[in-house]
Amino acid sequence: MLTDAPRTARLIDVSHEITDGLITYRGLPAPVITDHLPRAASREIYAPGTEFHIGKIEMVANTGTYLDAPFHRHADGIDVAGLPLEAVANLDAVVVSSDSARAIDADVFAAHDVRGKAVLVHTGWDAHWNTEQYFNGHPFLTRAAAEHLINAGARLVGIDSLNIDDTADLTRPAHTLLLRAGIPIVEHLCNLAALPAHDFKFFAVPVKVKGMGTFPVRAFGLIE
Repeated sequence: MLTDAPRTARLIDVSHEITDGLITYRGLPAPVITDHLPRAASREIYAPGTEFHIGKIEMVANTGTYLDAPFHRHADGIDVAGLPLEAVANLDAVVVSSDSARAIDADVFAAHDVRGKAVLVHTGWDAHWNTEQYFNGHPFLTRAAAEHLINAGARLVGIDSLNIDDTADLTRPAHTLLLRAGIPIVEHLCNLAALPAHDFKFFAVPVKVKGMGTFPVRAFGLIE
């Protein structure tokens, strides 16, 4: 008798690895990753045959793949510790691909149902990660695109490039509008080509640190 084979969920990592000396954003310091307690030193503390490692990292919050909470842009906005899990985990998600233009406008999203979903913008810019090219000419969302996503009911917006805004525009319209609307932003995503266009869940959960507007995440998609 034939039976349906059990479905196996798959987890797709879409975040960059953080390494000592990594430059995520030009002008910001790289993380310094060291030992606080090396294994050799721990042997003097514990019983014979027992050892531990305690690491230490010094970094700015905008390191690797990270999430922006409203507090990042707005002083009266919620910080990463205040974000409910429902805002950053187990979200219905869609991938919207745009590799034809640097400025990604509202029309790119017009055919997609984004209401109540995490919208992940796949540009392929992550191919330049950890190179000089990554910092020059990156794709970004226009003001009109941000307005469309707000009006269409997006719950989170992510992108696989340097910044969701044009860094030459110092008013940062996408950050300003999306975060004012309470929509978290995830920047420096990667590997979005491995995700389906829809019918998956997205997770990007930061550590619960009070007073932070931004923090690194282990972002991933869950395909069931």
